[in-house]
Amino acid sequence: MKGIIFDFNGTLFFDSHMHYEAWRIYSKQLRGYSFTDDEMREKMFGRTNADIIEYAIGKKPTEELVEKLAKEKEAMYREMCLKDRENFVLSPGAEDFLNYLKENNIPMTIATMSEWDNVEFYIKEFNLAKWFDLDKIVYSNGKIPGKPAPDIYQIAAKNLNLSPKDCVVIEDAVSGINSAHAAEIGKIIAIASIEEDSLYSAIPCVSQIIHHFSEIDKNIFNPIC
Repeated sequence: MKGIIFDFNGTLFFDSHMHYEAWRIYSKQLRGYSFTDDEMREKMFGRTNADIIEYAIGKKPTEELVEKLAKEKEAMYREMCLKDRENFVLSPGAEDFLNYLKENNIPMTIATMSEWDNVEFYIKEFNLAKWFDLDKIVYSNGKIPGKPAPDIYQIAAKNLNLSPKDCVVIEDAVSGINSAHAAEIGKIIAIASIEEDSLYSAIPCVSQIIHHFSEIDKNIFNPIC
């Protein structure tokens, strides 16, 4: 492998529980009762806010409504992050792994279905510019289809000037794993940040299941000259 693409939420940042809680509260406001855990897994993770809101209200929303509701929900989520400073950190082993990639000139980027307000928040709070070329980060801009469509990982690989087959993807969401597989990514590693290993072991395209980044075998990367 020559490069690596990270999903962000639930991957570089173990925040799935915060998204669960924020969408539980907000989905109840939208439809009168909260999303179930299965709905969260199937309809939320890896999806755009437009997709989630459409599912919650049962009809296609206007762009204006999506923008309004998404901003309200994401502001709630960011407030949760800031209030939980103890857990508002990059995931276990992530900093050491990112330092290794940077020191060895291994191309890397982020491909997230978060919208810009959240991405900007992460860049600032986690100092992501220390490791990533910010112009190469792919995020939900209203034009890219949500996962499991392959587009986001195809764009991310192109941003690294690599073929998808030469890239590793780290994902926690089934929709994201399916997206990476559809994009013909060379190696897909699942990180079990909130789900049981059994969820991923049943997916043939997953080559490894990890719980923290120190478990990744760095020998998967070809020497970069």
